[in-house]
Amino acid sequence: MNLDLLDLLCCPDCRAPLSLDNDALRCTQCTSVYPIVDGIPRFVPAENYAASFGFQWNRFPRTQLDSSSGVPVSRDRFFSSTVWTADELRGKRVLDAGSGSGRFAEIALSAGARLVAIDYSAAVDAARANLGASKDLDVVQADMFRLPFREGTFDYVYSLGVLQHTPDPERAFRSLLPMLRSGGKIVIDVYPKTWMNLFWPKYWFRPITRRMRGERLFRIVERLVPVLLPISRILGRIPLLGRKLRWLVPVANYEGIHPLSDAQIREWAVLDTFDMFSPAHDHPQSAATLRRWLDEAGLASGEVVKSGHLVARARKN
Repeated sequence: MNLDLLDLLCCPDCRAPLSLDNDALRCTQCTSVYPIVDGIPRFVPAENYAASFGFQWNRFPRTQLDSSSGVPVSRDRFFSSTVWTADELRGKRVLDAGSGSGRFAEIALSAGARLVAIDYSAAVDAARANLGASKDLDVVQADMFRLPFREGTFDYVYSLGVLQHTPDPERAFRSLLPMLRSGGKIVIDVYPKTWMNLFWPKYWFRPITRRMRGERLFRIVERLVPVLLPISRILGRIPLLGRKLRWLVPVANYEGIHPLSDAQIREWAVLDTFDMFSPAHDHPQSAATLRRWLDEAGLASGEVVKSGHLVARARKN
């Protein structure tokens, strides 16, 4: 970890400053001690509800990084969702809340941000392995409900594809707001809650699959994707209705959505099919709900838009 990270951190239990003590961070007020393992401060237990994400991102550490795929899928989503520019991010303190293996962190760093990437899961190890060479990056394993940062630390906060996988998405959103300085900007996105979710097999099978051990579920997904993906691709090519019909087959299919090679489509299918069925939590939200969150938080310039996912963005007064 960079030594100046210590200036941003505080004890998540009592909010007091932390001191560096060999390979640990020690609270200067209470008795809490937090280990630093492989250069990453750890503020959460090793086993937690996000274990499936740690498994998948260490199994597919570079699959969705633009630098690995060769296509700007993550870059396009990052900038279309946030509507921030590289110029405004340059030199600013930015929090990536739920970084996974670092797909969006890579984009923020390329814009010159001074980034802190957090994740609840062991995905932090993949993020550090992928991006740790950057002097502008710190990786922290932390709980979004007990963030170990001083209030008003960050100029920008984003959390893309994460909040719906927490036990309480609204509380997770509210926990991010104190981290922003006055005038700072926040962007989140979540799965949209619509009546069509009733017909999505993902939600039929999740009551079973989310209780399975990650390794077992992954083996099942690996066997099923080569069978289900060709069926989904055939359905997806039906004129007019194909985009909807293919989601009746429980497999992630990005043909015609992202400019991926056949091999990449297969790899992303395994990754994101596992991602559909494995998380302990999956709580889609409506546009009205996101607008309420922004209004009740008293944020300025709030807007909710559909950009693949459902996106909410605003500025702190």
